[in-house]
Amino acid sequence: MTHRVVVAGAVVDRGRLLAARRSAPPELAGRWELPGGKREPGETGPQALVRELREELGVEAEPDERIPGEWPLKPGYVLQVWTARLVSGEPRPLEDHDELRWLHRHELDTVNWLDQDRPAVAEVARRLPPSPEPPLP
Repeated sequence: MTHRVVVAGAVVDRGRLLAARRSAPPELAGRWELPGGKREPGETGPQALVRELREELGVEAEPDERIPGEWPLKPGYVLQVWTARLVSGEPRPLEDHDELRWLHRHELDTVNWLDQDRPAVAEVARRLPPSPEPPLP
């Protein structure tokens, strides 16, 4: 049985990971994810990621490496994740999201990630630089 691939981007900029809060569908609303979407026929994973980040966030991004592994979503779908860097644009929640946050490594557990995104977020966390020192009070 072939699975439909959903791509997601671990978009990193200045040592921070971009998190996107779902606004739809209702069962996922309010949970956080790595942004992305379904790969279309004839697209490679990286091509799909570039298109999805343009549609969902209004940015140009460059995929880097694929995070090892893939994670089951709803029946017939699997999630594949790539690290990516911003090339141009400032991310905005254009489709399926109502809020975006840039998170340093020590902040990654401050949002309620979708279960299937957690393994990839944990892997990306290992690649992020140590968090900056918090400012003194």
